[in-house]
Amino acid sequence: MTSLWKLTPAPPLESSPFEAGRRRDVIVVGAGITGLTTALMLARDGRDVALVDAGDVAELVTGSNTGKLSLLQGAVLSTLRRHHPASLVRAYVEANRAGAQWLTEFARDAGVPFSRRIAYSYAQGPDGAATVAEEAAAALEAGLPVRRLSPVPDAWGFPAVDAVALDDQVAIDPQAVAIALARAFVDAGGALHLHTRVRRVGVVPSPVIETDAGSATADDIVLATGTPIVDRGLYFAKTRGLRSYCVAFDVDAEVPDGLFLSVDGPTRSIRSVTDQDGPSGSARLIVGGNGHPVGRGDSEQRHVAEIVAWTRARYPEAETVACWSAQDYESHDLIPFVGVMPRTLGRVRFATGFGKWGLSNGPAAALRLASEIRREPFKDRPEWMRTIARRITVPADLGRGGVENLRVGWEAASRWVDSQRTAVPVSRPDEGEGIVAHRGGHPVGVSTVEGLTRAVSAVCPHLGGVLSWNDAECTWDCPLHASRFRPDGTRIEGPASRDLAELPRTPHEDESAERV
Repeated sequence: MTSLWKLTPAPPLESSPFEAGRRRDVIVVGAGITGLTTALMLARDGRDVALVDAGDVAELVTGSNTGKLSLLQGAVLSTLRRHHPASLVRAYVEANRAGAQWLTEFARDAGVPFSRRIAYSYAQGPDGAATVAEEAAAALEAGLPVRRLSPVPDAWGFPAVDAVALDDQVAIDPQAVAIALARAFVDAGGALHLHTRVRRVGVVPSPVIETDAGSATADDIVLATGTPIVDRGLYFAKTRGLRSYCVAFDVDAEVPDGLFLSVDGPTRSIRSVTDQDGPSGSARLIVGGNGHPVGRGDSEQRHVAEIVAWTRARYPEAETVACWSAQDYESHDLIPFVGVMPRTLGRVRFATGFGKWGLSNGPAAALRLASEIRREPFKDRPEWMRTIARRITVPADLGRGGVENLRVGWEAASRWVDSQRTAVPVSRPDEGEGIVAHRGGHPVGVSTVEGLTRAVSAVCPHLGGVLSWNDAECTWDCPLHASRFRPDGTRIEGPASRDLAELPRTPHEDESAERV
């Protein structure tokens, strides 16, 4: 699955070999929107900064989102306001405003095109109308000049009974802006090390990263890896990993002009595409949704098929141009975690929990991380930074976290039981399919991808969850804390720091071409 933004390969970036043994002022791990903006801000300060990523720039969530840069985010503000004071909601809005302003100003200066759009949070049915009203009230209270649309225009062409609108939001190609950020970072003197996987982060006697190419030290380390690859602080238990799906279409008809997100389910995210905010080509419409916790969908391919069917019911001639999926992490109180990682002597910082709004939350996190690394006095930082830093966990936050961790416990127990129902050898899976069985009580994942059948340990090396097969992306996904692995066991993302063990076949299994 390849996102619309990556169908046309970008010119190669100037990536330099990793310098083992080198000491830096700052090492940033992760070349997504947060890592790129943090690294660029600090490099422009004149600091010696290295940016390290296991893959390419914007390889994961940044290069796979819908390109919406909006302060109106579905039902986020009203959900926050139900359990938190207006000051915290206002601070969240101001953080996103600061992040969005920084990124749009950068894009303008770098020549990355974008368009100004109207963003809409809308209700698909009567049950969602009350949420629209709550979102409008929370947004107005937080200082956003929103307006209600009831009834909604018939020209939208999809089910909608009520909506709240916010003018002057942004649509942008996220891959294009990420590439521009990387080039600006290198131009500012930064060292970009791609395809360099960080295996471990330490702090004693000094902050250090250990990679496949050796180790390097720094005064400060920033983990911008979606979820921290260090378990200090247990942030894997304070967030939940969510996957959602997008399909880009060529549509020979008028499509609604704007950035749309439903407040009721099943979630539908709709965005028109123009040459000013996306790659030139045939795709004119992106439809997304069907989000769910990682590893807990019965069939990821079915989620994609539902989006295609929903779109073709409204645009019968729509042709699929690209389909893809993205993963992000949502904090239980919906406010991102940004700051110092506990028990790291104040030398390792991180950011996580953007809840699919990383294009604004990522640069906002970078502004805060850069402020801390510069050692700016707390009283001199923007009010939104100080308010969010002082936020208090409330019972509703604990409740959501408790429910999620109960679900994690259920998934852990039930999948171990299920994995014991079938023993290897098993019938060779069809192309693109994977199954979990057991060998001597140990869960084993068997899959066939591109004609090659493999067997790997189906136990996540993070906390021992039994993995499930993702039939849309042909990956092994952990239903506990959202680690993901390729068919050969190579780690893709998540809190796991190790690969899965690839298992040899037994002599009995090698005797049969139909059984593995």
